[in-house]
Amino acid sequence: VFCLATYGEGDPTDNAQEFYEWLREDGRELQNLHYAVFGLGNKTYEHYNAIGKNVDKRLDELGGVRICEVGLGDDDGNIEDDFMAWTTTFWENVCQKYELVINADGSSFISMRQYKLVDGPFPPETVFTGEIGRIKSYEKQKPPFDLRNPYLAPVLASRELFEEGCLRSCLHLELDISNTRIKYEAGDHVAVFPSNDVVLVNRIGELLNANLDEVISLVNVDEDAQKKNPFPCPCSYRTALTYYLDLTSILNTQILKDIAQYATEENDKALLTLMGSYSEEGKVKYKEWVLDGYRSIVHILEDLTSLKPPLDHLCELLPRLHPRYYSISSSPKVHPTCVHVTAVIVHYETPTKRTVKGVATNCFKELYTKHHALGHGQHNKEENGCDIAGRFPIYIRKSTFRLPFKFQTPIIMIGPGTGLAPFRGFIQERHHYKTQGKPIGETILYYGCRNHAEDYLYRDELKYFVDEKVLELYVAFSRDQEEKIYVTHLLKKHGEKIWKLIKDQNASVYVCGDAKNMARDVHSILIDISQTYGEMTSERASAFVKELTQKGRYSQDVWS
Repeated sequence: VFCLATYGEGDPTDNAQEFYEWLREDGRELQNLHYAVFGLGNKTYEHYNAIGKNVDKRLDELGGVRICEVGLGDDDGNIEDDFMAWTTTFWENVCQKYELVINADGSSFISMRQYKLVDGPFPPETVFTGEIGRIKSYEKQKPPFDLRNPYLAPVLASRELFEEGCLRSCLHLELDISNTRIKYEAGDHVAVFPSNDVVLVNRIGELLNANLDEVISLVNVDEDAQKKNPFPCPCSYRTALTYYLDLTSILNTQILKDIAQYATEENDKALLTLMGSYSEEGKVKYKEWVLDGYRSIVHILEDLTSLKPPLDHLCELLPRLHPRYYSISSSPKVHPTCVHVTAVIVHYETPTKRTVKGVATNCFKELYTKHHALGHGQHNKEENGCDIAGRFPIYIRKSTFRLPFKFQTPIIMIGPGTGLAPFRGFIQERHHYKTQGKPIGETILYYGCRNHAEDYLYRDELKYFVDEKVLELYVAFSRDQEEKIYVTHLLKKHGEKIWKLIKDQNASVYVCGDAKNMARDVHSILIDISQTYGEMTSERASAFVKELTQKGRYSQDVWS
């Protein structure tokens, strides 16, 4: 069974790259291979589940025996439910082909623990306290820094970018990477490992009447399994809930099914069992109660008062807390020893009148509030020592979102809101080259925000670059007038100019921001522009825009 994710422009993930290339290039026959493929993708992206589809097709071409149709998981919807629905079909086909007699929906299976609880005592030097990989790695930081060995970066400076009186918040942060050997390029991402809100962590302890400072270890019951622990162990419950487990995401139906056994009230158990089933009634109730209600594990425990799962089992079931990725908003040519981050603070009220905060951005906001309460926006990078609470574990993720090799190549950047972030780095870099006397091509930015007086990011900086003849700037303010104006309106208005830059001057186009709406609209507009001013058919215009992507002249840094 192959479970394969699609990344970027229809590419395999790093750990599948070698397999994917081998499968494409090796022509050996695979008649004895019985297989099934489940793809993990997101419908908001152009190359939806391309890798899963391609592998399924290639295995069939090589003579493999397909057990069931390829499954397509959509992360923009409910990918866990997509998978569980596919497994129902998978088991039906397996039972039929191999003449097995089991319930295809898995209802006859008892939920088995994958990990067993191992009690201490544990020597203090073996206990993890928040490290991602190597124990004590935050006390003795050694390069190279990566996913398994992040660097604990001090914050050099932080400031609010939205104007006073704006109901929303957006922060500019500067992370110190001096003397670390960390290198980055304009367009790269910085990965930040966040920690959960202490209020949520303590609330779980209260609801389950647990001693959060108890040190435990969860060990795989399969001694031959490659994955020995669900997260770094041994550690305290507090450490696991703070640094390793996701407390704010929406739980999938399988977890609800697994914890239903711990509800002592029949109504609570029935609700969880229903939502954990794959019946139409269960799906409707799950959408209504969990998805539409934005209920996380804390909210579920609060609302179903008889639900008291053992904390060790809950820790086994909860998803891992993953790093958050931010487009770096600086250029190493100008800021070689620090990485700039531009982040809107996520903060909203749910239909159940609860306040939800973004995990990483809440960490940013707390640090900003703490330092500015003391009256200084510049941070002393030594003041927190190696205290993880005062710094952010980071590493750099390389990107293909790159400026053209030639400085003279025109660039068209399209980035509303924090989509401006990587373009700030691009503009800084072009300004740097201009100050060195090197000729630079047209550098055009289409930027959008709500109001000129509230959320216009880096307004003075952008004006400076315009005055320096580095930048050509077009801004759409969606709420400064009765009729809303977006960057897409400006693109349509400037269609002929954009076409000439692309066709006659080999301009590169960059898009950063929302994948579901903005990026999709921009893609359609580029096709329309090509069709109108290039006098192409709709099919030829679509093919032309696709060619731009393949040649690296149309790049997207988008999220859903």
